[in-house]
Amino acid sequence: MLGEADPLSIRRTQHLISQYLIRRKPTMHVLKRTAALAATAVLSVALAACGTGSNGGDVSAQSLAKQVAYNPQPYDNIKDGGTLTTSMPEISPQFNSWQGNSTAYTGAVWDWYNPVLITFTADGQAVFNPDYLTDVKQETVGGNTRVTYTINPKATYNDGTPIDWTSFEAVWKANGGTDPAYIVNSSDGYNQIRSVTQGVSSRQAVVTFNGLNLWWQNLFGTLLNPKVLSPGVFNQGYVNNPHPEWGAGPYTVSKFDQQNGVISFERNPKWWGKRGKLDSRTFLAMESSADINAFKNGQLDAVSVGSKDRLAQVTGQPGTEIRKSASLQLDYFTLNGTSPVLSDIRVRKAIFECIDRTEIAKVQLQGLGYTADPAGSMNLLPFQEGYQDDFDKVVTFDPEQAKKDLDAAGWTVGPGGIRVKNGRPLEFSYVNTGDDPIAKAVAGATAAMLKNIGIRLDIRQVPSSDFSKIVAGQQFDMFYSGVAQSSPYGIASICQLFCSDSQFIKSGVNSPVNDTLIRSVNTLPTPQEQYARASEAETAAFTTFGVMPTVNLPAIDAVKKGLANYGPGRYFSTPPENIGWQK
Repeated sequence: MLGEADPLSIRRTQHLISQYLIRRKPTMHVLKRTAALAATAVLSVALAACGTGSNGGDVSAQSLAKQVAYNPQPYDNIKDGGTLTTSMPEISPQFNSWQGNSTAYTGAVWDWYNPVLITFTADGQAVFNPDYLTDVKQETVGGNTRVTYTINPKATYNDGTPIDWTSFEAVWKANGGTDPAYIVNSSDGYNQIRSVTQGVSSRQAVVTFNGLNLWWQNLFGTLLNPKVLSPGVFNQGYVNNPHPEWGAGPYTVSKFDQQNGVISFERNPKWWGKRGKLDSRTFLAMESSADINAFKNGQLDAVSVGSKDRLAQVTGQPGTEIRKSASLQLDYFTLNGTSPVLSDIRVRKAIFECIDRTEIAKVQLQGLGYTADPAGSMNLLPFQEGYQDDFDKVVTFDPEQAKKDLDAAGWTVGPGGIRVKNGRPLEFSYVNTGDDPIAKAVAGATAAMLKNIGIRLDIRQVPSSDFSKIVAGQQFDMFYSGVAQSSPYGIASICQLFCSDSQFIKSGVNSPVNDTLIRSVNTLPTPQEQYARASEAETAAFTTFGVMPTVNLPAIDAVKKGLANYGPGRYFSTPPENIGWQK
């Protein structure tokens, strides 16, 4: 029988893209922070109409988390035909969504031409796709979780390779963490697997874990063609090449133009399942200043409008709906502890002590009719079960203490108020990608706070298209971005955030001392025990002063009326064939 699930996944992206409501595997992805931070990607968001500050008061984060707004429609109530065009800051050069340098933009594209085995309802229940899986059975055998996946006999990759148990094995071998040659997004969950074997036939995969796995539904949401299973192909084979022949699903790539930032999809003639409703689906790479105008002139069908100015530009526009909900995105600062100035833990601690997270949140939420306390966890969102403000246990806003910490580190106040040590001024770079005014405002506010304790922040502005390069190459001293869950349970991916060998967080200061504690979280037998241990582990991880969570923003999209199964929906996601225009 097909079961339900409660998985988690996180990903790297520049801003929320509720423009894709497909989700599948347990990883977090980084997002660039832009005003469009209101519809999520790596995770999908939900929307529900809610008032603004001028219409009866602000909406709280907890209240918004109960609302969804994605125009849910059954398959039979969606028109055959039509197109869907949206934007994102870049077409990521890494098309392998499993690879460590992928972003939420990678995932947005991947899901349109690769297997989507698991999606989620708005309240977080897993739905197994019958076009790929005819049965999923979970049981406990000898104290170990065992899951048997029975695969649709019609399921085949575009290159003719059968989708069978070896695809599950390929995912495990690449992501299990035993071979460091694979640069992966996350090995969480996969590193708990004891074996992946053939069942009664090649179309059945039997996955056995070492002990219990509470979040097994968080795994195998998408698959890997066995032809990708070598480190060289896995890491580099998809760079600037989407390889549609290795994919499967109702759509396949019809056009890819990296230079001009375009990728389009059309119906896949080799698809055996439910026909896609849309004739075509296109992503365009655009800066935030361009995408809002493109939506207003009809070039785009949906756009994120997570700032006061962007929201005002589309409110009242004929044929437009504003869809709102909580997002699964969390914004955060990263300090690059491998850079010379920031290698001193006392300096990193002082930086975080002088940043007022409440003010950063106000900058981002101004004019949205929404209130939210600063977020205190990278692992769980404020409206999720088990959430605690772990960051506040380690760092409190205290500029005077920050000054004392810098004094103790040997940085004395010099000319113009900037601290110096051995003749060198205390200054470093803050990289801001894109032209979004809210992102620039966050950078400016941060610079002012640091100046107050004697630090000069050099804000370096680069195009949105440089996002992946900046993150993957760790080409920053300080960076502001977002992390987006792609399933309901952040707890399952705690190692992706905080383990010392993770490729995800780019601070370079995750400590091996904490690895045993972090890895023990998902071995515990109950969610409550895992939540408690996760809080302990996260608190310990924050003492390295590499990341600072700030705020869980709302998801706000402007959408052309009639677009169905698309928009902020909290945990909602759906296979691509269900997205289209309502009859």
